[in-house]
Amino acid sequence: MSTQSRNWVKLCALTALAFVLGLFFAGLLDFPQAGLAQERAAHTPIVRVDAPRIPAARSLIDLSDAYAAVAEATRPSVVYIKSDRPMEADPSSQQGMLLQIPGLQMPRGQTRRLQQNTPPAIEHSSGSGFIVSSDGYILTNNHVIEGSNKITVRLLDGREYDAKIVGTDKDTDVGVLKIDAKGLTPAALGSSDATRVGEWVLAIGNPLGEDLTFTVTQGIVSAKGRANLTFDGSDRTRNIQDYIQTDAVINRGNSGGPLVNSRGEVIGINAAIASSTGTYTGYAFAVPIDLARKVMDQIIANGHVQRAGMGIQVKDATREDADYLGLGCICGVRVSGFGGAPDGQSPAERAGLQAGDVITSIDGQPVKYVAQLQQNVGFRNPGEVVKVDVVRRDGKHTYSVKLSTIEGVKDSTDVGAADAAKPDNSASSKNILGLITEPLTAQTAAEAGFPATQRGLLIQSVIDGSPVSAEESICPADAEACAPDVIISVEGKPVKTEEELKAALGSAVHGVVTLELINGSRDHKIASTRVERVRLRP
Repeated sequence: MSTQSRNWVKLCALTALAFVLGLFFAGLLDFPQAGLAQERAAHTPIVRVDAPRIPAARSLIDLSDAYAAVAEATRPSVVYIKSDRPMEADPSSQQGMLLQIPGLQMPRGQTRRLQQNTPPAIEHSSGSGFIVSSDGYILTNNHVIEGSNKITVRLLDGREYDAKIVGTDKDTDVGVLKIDAKGLTPAALGSSDATRVGEWVLAIGNPLGEDLTFTVTQGIVSAKGRANLTFDGSDRTRNIQDYIQTDAVINRGNSGGPLVNSRGEVIGINAAIASSTGTYTGYAFAVPIDLARKVMDQIIANGHVQRAGMGIQVKDATREDADYLGLGCICGVRVSGFGGAPDGQSPAERAGLQAGDVITSIDGQPVKYVAQLQQNVGFRNPGEVVKVDVVRRDGKHTYSVKLSTIEGVKDSTDVGAADAAKPDNSASSKNILGLITEPLTAQTAAEAGFPATQRGLLIQSVIDGSPVSAEESICPADAEACAPDVIISVEGKPVKTEEELKAALGSAVHGVVTLELINGSRDHKIASTRVERVRLRP
């Protein structure tokens, strides 16, 4: 090998050695830098990126983001309401916390009371509401603000305003407040009628008062058109009940807050919970926004609500009505009786409707249950004429009814308390209705709260296994909660004796019989007639 070649080999070897040593020392110098980078990474805030760490979770992340966006957009419209009202004479009536209703609670909110011997006695309670206009109108529940003499509204940003009551409507449990403020964020109002069962919803409010304000909970619309919900102190005969049922968690203080759909639109006012404890057990109810908006518009325009009516006592049609009349579905509203007209004849009766008719539509719009009829008719103008389609034994009929402003119309479910003496059952008889009856005399008529000239069969009691034993539609004399009923006709045939009753029961249609009843009360000095349909058992 030549000298030149050996020098070349040595040069390559030295170069390679220098490269290896360079890498070695560079690595030693880099170790602290790597440790520092790791330390910095540990303290660097996590930045969200579009691509999820778990690709399959993309749709879940989108759903979560949507909920957050709806809540973020709606919460500034929600308000916290504090109200002062005179303390009730019986503090136990509210159990110190909220308006107690057996089986169904109106979650008014936390209530604190001053000592009873400190005049004036005032209770402090809280609830929720939401802004509906930029100039300060607020929608809430009637029971949140009813009877209040001082109301304070707090916004999400902490600002507080004194509020005045613009108006309330107990029949729909809707109330409207006004605060002196501008540039507020109103909630978007949607359509409860277009809402579907199964839709996702958010409930926003102030559960448990001061501690958990502006809370958001989530659930679905569980059902629509919930009615026949009983509240202590309320008049079911006048209430318009068309509740949206939801499983979104609602507690004391949520009343008046919005129920919001996935588009960020309010579809209801959270109003009540089904509970035996006073706290949430899985079922909550909201006043539909379509109904609330009608009430609100009248209150803002006039300061009160004026309703039109046909002067009828009504009930949801039953299976017996459907079979008896051949309806094809258990739907419609039965006319049980008439009332509410000063001249003794209501607009509907004057137009030709009869007790026992089932109303199926108003102006061509189907009517499936009582609340639909109430809303279709009640918010029209007195004097307006509506086309009423009914079904009765001889077929379908259409009548033109001129609406009027009617006060005091009572549903057939409304009966007054009575302390009637219990008759001696030894003189009574039993029939296939499972009712123990006796002919009404002048003496028993007076005892039961009827005119002395009234005749019929007084229902003394309902025996076990009776076709009506599972119902609450007929009230016997031995019941303490209602005034007694008297049967005055069966299938349109007057009955004054048990023999006449048995003969008339032979006219049952498809095993269903129509009874005309009269109910009286010594306390109220009134008597009202209605019809009930009962299925006879073989």
